[in-house]
Amino acid sequence: MESRGDPLWLDAKTMRDLGHRAVDAVVDLLDDAAAPPVRRATAAEMAERILPGAPEHPSPFDELLERLSGDVLPYGCRHGHPAFFAFIPSDGTFPGAIGDFLASALNVFTGTWLGSAGGSHVERVVLGWFKEWIGYPPTAGGILLSGGSAANMTALACAREALLGAMTETAVAYVSDQAHSSLARAARTLGFRPDQVRVLPTDAGFRMRPGVLAAAVEADVRAGRQPLFVAATAGTTNTGAIDPLSELSAFCRSRGLWLHVDGAYGAFAALTDRGREALTGLAEADSVTLDAHKWFFQPYECGCLLVRDERRLRDAFSIMPDYLSDATGGEVDFADLGLQLTRNWRALKVWLSVSYFGLAAFRRAIDRAIDIAADTQLRIEQTPELELLSPANLGIVAFRRRGEPGEDEATVTQRNAALVAGLETSGAAFVSSTRLCGRYAVRICVLNHSSGAEHVGRVLDWFAHAPVPAAPLPAPAANRDPTAGEGWLGPPAVPIAELARLPVFAGVERDQLEALASWCRLQLVPAGATMTRPWELTRDFFVILDGAAAVEIDGEHVRDLAVGDFFGEIAALDWGAGYGYARSATVVATLDSRLLALSPAHFQALVRSAPSFSQRVKAAAAERLARLR
Repeated sequence: MESRGDPLWLDAKTMRDLGHRAVDAVVDLLDDAAAPPVRRATAAEMAERILPGAPEHPSPFDELLERLSGDVLPYGCRHGHPAFFAFIPSDGTFPGAIGDFLASALNVFTGTWLGSAGGSHVERVVLGWFKEWIGYPPTAGGILLSGGSAANMTALACAREALLGAMTETAVAYVSDQAHSSLARAARTLGFRPDQVRVLPTDAGFRMRPGVLAAAVEADVRAGRQPLFVAATAGTTNTGAIDPLSELSAFCRSRGLWLHVDGAYGAFAALTDRGREALTGLAEADSVTLDAHKWFFQPYECGCLLVRDERRLRDAFSIMPDYLSDATGGEVDFADLGLQLTRNWRALKVWLSVSYFGLAAFRRAIDRAIDIAADTQLRIEQTPELELLSPANLGIVAFRRRGEPGEDEATVTQRNAALVAGLETSGAAFVSSTRLCGRYAVRICVLNHSSGAEHVGRVLDWFAHAPVPAAPLPAPAANRDPTAGEGWLGPPAVPIAELARLPVFAGVERDQLEALASWCRLQLVPAGATMTRPWELTRDFFVILDGAAAVEIDGEHVRDLAVGDFFGEIAALDWGAGYGYARSATVVATLDSRLLALSPAHFQALVRSAPSFSQRVKAAAAERLARLR
């Protein structure tokens, strides 16, 4: 193989031969109809198949392909399998994969126009397609990125630079409780503290409520904070819900806020008549996230951020060091529009697959998925054993097997979780679960162009009629939080014996009660005093040891609290990356009261380490959030 003193050189015949054999191996794997949608393996099992340590000497290519085909590639998820309905599936096209091969083999650099005028122009063409499909104006621009997570972070950074400049302690971002976790990661990475992100409760359809957003913004303005960024969603991961985009856009414009829409999987539905109607208002957003590797059938990685005014992106990210002065100029330097300087040619797979199949084929594939999801909802509603938890939205339907009369939620959860695990073990299909209003839900996400009604039918038949394993699922292992040893010198504020008598702590082990005793604080509150107010940033959790209190929401009395009752659990729970809900209710002491107070960090430690406590407070939070919807 070595020639001309180059240890990594291959002649043209060898390259062709390796390529042909690699394609044959790929096609064999893609054409394996008997392969299950997911195949798990432990770390120990994989370590036996592929040993650590880099080989010093070469190996025959056929031997390497055989090892990959037998010991590596079968283990994991086949996201493009027709019976893969978990998470957000991704069924790429083969021409798209060839585009990736060409871009990688030629090592095309698209950070600057000089690096690849051809590649950069094709990316501009593809971005122009995306702009047209969602209704953006000619002034819009964007960039292809690794995925929705990078796009959401880029959008938040762009908004901050456009409206604020340097980061301040008063800036506030707003998300719904159905927003993607990448927004929490983006906020944390960009320096937003836990009190600078408002997590807003959604309505009965799991959509952001404009009135709640308005109330949160007004409260922050009164407190001297600076509302900055609103993240709406066009196709939530849980249910496919679409936020009221037109209403949110009108409000954000009136207040000078940046409206970002995370349409990572759902925005491409705009290619269809039904999808375009459902996504009304998308074109009014300041920025939009799209993932072509989801509902546009491209191989990973192919995310996109579009910004209504491209100059905003350039102003946020353009930095010109001396060592690049000879590399810039031309139509566009994509390094000026995002975080990456060195970036590959993601646009080729989109351009090649659309040009090969024609756009009409992609429209039909999206429409077909919407049809199958609608039929799935109808079948669930017509099957007595099944319960619909969320209707078909952009390809996602949530359901479960019904519980027997009088069964509690824990029993129903355990049965459905066992059915999910059993379906995976059978190899027939793969689904994932979530929780909606505190109830365990099974998701069917129909996005793959290879999925048909028969594949969904097998899933529904399984959940309606399959026997449930008799053995209970193992309880989650306790996770001892590193803060367990924290506390103050001296006796605990609340004696352990008193903690053990409180219903909320029933089933909590002795060592956990000891930690709790060292963490908690005692607060004395006179009758008539207000203990929490809506939109407060405090997130402590409270238990009434003596006294009584009343709870009001929007001026309406909703319940009374007595000794042993708790409140503040919604704000104390972690939504993601340390961010949580703001207070949603006013709690007023109706008698002189003695309270146990627990900081959110210690509350989270107890939630992670004490399953009985976790189940109790999460059930209460789900019930109380449902009243807010």
